[in-house]
Amino acid sequence: MALEAVRPGMKLGLGTGSTAAFFVRALGERVRQGLSVRCVATSQATESLADSCGVTIEDLDDLLTLDLTVDGTDEIDPGFCLIKGGGGALLREKIVACASERMIVIADQTKKVDMLGAFPLPIEVVPFAYRSTLRRLDAMLQSRGWDAPLVVRKTPNGEVFRTDNGNLIVDAHLQRIPDPETLEADLNSVPGIVECGLFVGIATQAYIASGDGIEKLTPTA
Repeated sequence: MALEAVRPGMKLGLGTGSTAAFFVRALGERVRQGLSVRCVATSQATESLADSCGVTIEDLDDLLTLDLTVDGTDEIDPGFCLIKGGGGALLREKIVACASERMIVIADQTKKVDMLGAFPLPIEVVPFAYRSTLRRLDAMLQSRGWDAPLVVRKTPNGEVFRTDNGNLIVDAHLQRIPDPETLEADLNSVPGIVECGLFVGIATQAYIASGDGIEKLTPTA
């Protein structure tokens, strides 16, 4: 259904992850049929997939603004706040989404939650003195009532995971995030944190798939 929102000549942001990959492949089929669009990728993986599907990727600095971004999510709450970054592309995903007039989220029903936090919150940090950053992060969270494990993400073979930007991902196991907007601001005030996976006030529409079909959601006023 997200593909129905795409019109000829649009400038699109393409998300990262398994769900977003379905959209990229479907978009590639439309492009092969003659659809003309200009696209920006949120990761090297998405750029490679788009290229294999015949979708040309451009630089966001050349387009400046986008009409629409389509991306998946790890969690979405009733207030349309998201947790993203399970794929490690949260920084570029947020940059692209914020450059877009609209953001459509595509997900299955397991990603729809009453409150964010069961999915560990990804936090991107610079490698320089990252242990000092983790200490400041832990102190900030403790002061706000969280006693949360902070885990530096690793690859399946045990190496430290690096984002496309060369940074680290710290997964914060918070369990419950009752006020995503305040936490996002608190996290982004910690020196060494580049960005966090809380997307607040960015998504404008969501398509949630279940066994009963696809539910279309929009933010409530």
